[in-house]
Amino acid sequence: MTLIDEPTTVPVGGPALPQVRRVVTELPGPRSAAILARKADAVSAGVSHTIPVAAVAAGGGVVVDADGNSLIDLGSGIAVTSVGNAHPKVAAAVAAQAAQFTHTCFMISPYESYIEVAEALNRLTPGDFAKKSALFNSGAEAVENAIKIARKHTGRQAVVALDHGYHGRTNLTMALTAKSMPYKSGFGPFAPEVYRVPGSYPLRDGLTGPEAAARAITLIEKQVGADNLAAIIIEPIQGEGGFIVPADGFLNEVVDWCRANGVVFIADEVQTGFARTGHMFASEIFGIEPDLITTAKGIAAGLPLAGVTGRAEIMDAAHAGGLGGTYGGNPIACAAALAAIDAFENEGLVQRATEIGSILLGRLAVMQASDPRIGDVRGHGAMIAAEFVDPATGAPDAALTAKVAKAAIAEGVIVLTCGTFGNVIRFLPPLSIGDELLNEGLDVVAAALAAA
Repeated sequence: MTLIDEPTTVPVGGPALPQVRRVVTELPGPRSAAILARKADAVSAGVSHTIPVAAVAAGGGVVVDADGNSLIDLGSGIAVTSVGNAHPKVAAAVAAQAAQFTHTCFMISPYESYIEVAEALNRLTPGDFAKKSALFNSGAEAVENAIKIARKHTGRQAVVALDHGYHGRTNLTMALTAKSMPYKSGFGPFAPEVYRVPGSYPLRDGLTGPEAAARAITLIEKQVGADNLAAIIIEPIQGEGGFIVPADGFLNEVVDWCRANGVVFIADEVQTGFARTGHMFASEIFGIEPDLITTAKGIAAGLPLAGVTGRAEIMDAAHAGGLGGTYGGNPIACAAALAAIDAFENEGLVQRATEIGSILLGRLAVMQASDPRIGDVRGHGAMIAAEFVDPATGAPDAALTAKVAKAAIAEGVIVLTCGTFGNVIRFLPPLSIGDELLNEGLDVVAAALAAA
């Protein structure tokens, strides 16, 4: 156990919690253990958890548990609390809206905040063309609706997704998702007319971007047929699949092919959106303008909200009543989103993500230079990953990855694993984390790797 008790301030947003790593009990401590025992009794076993603590507070770059342990947060609730947990502007906006009204259903009696969120999404997403948006509750729901819209617009049914892609846990999005365990195993049959092709994975395929695109396009043309294809859905940087950054030119070639063949190109920016990559949206990194973009996670700083934004003529393809949902664009979530968007635009968080990325890439590159078990370091902004391999063969090393993550967590640093092969540690700190705390978290990860 480690005890560190010299507080620093929260740099951007969040409650005034001491910005320290403090481990005063084994994890879980007795209070967390009691709460987790209640979870085991009351909550479905299918709802698992990664970190063995019960959270009671969070802000800046820390999560505090029921036993007083303060953990460095390098996960942001899977890229959700990008502006910082309990950001003051968000908390105030939520409280004010809750005092006004909590729900009317936008499909019954509309309200201005929904419209304001749609206007912000239309303005912020890439593309200098007329856009419209629709709001939903989760990333998976946004993806489902983007597919519905693309099918209605094109009159076609087939959809293509990529190897290593992740798009959600509903029936259609499980079909789009590549990885079987834990997301798909035993839950089929899945939605039909979903096809999968290889994308671009520079560490493992050795192809240039145009070569990888040509491979994918050939398979699509021969196995699906352009005339049958409604949409291709791609995460510009694949998230759950391993933070895979495609080789230059891959996305551009695919987008050009879509344009030439009347296929809707959907960018799933659920994890990459809202300053996470050092750009408001990752599509900007690659110079692409998607026809439709799905968003969620960071959009509302922890409240359930998602969106589909895209070309107005495509978004308007659905008939009246064809899109919506009881809670989609809930007024409290919209209030949170407007406050979060204000923070992204006016508190330097895009630049802050770039600064965080420089620290992460620099520190991990040093580790990689002296440890061949780190096969790759990649990513953009505050979305960085290290892929662990067998140095002799280059094969994925999931056991090492799990061991490093478990050791870091035990020392009070929240890290998350990912990757189709389970051999990637991803770093997704809140953009409110301070440099000192970030570097300390990386010190712990480095020590865990050295000891593994």
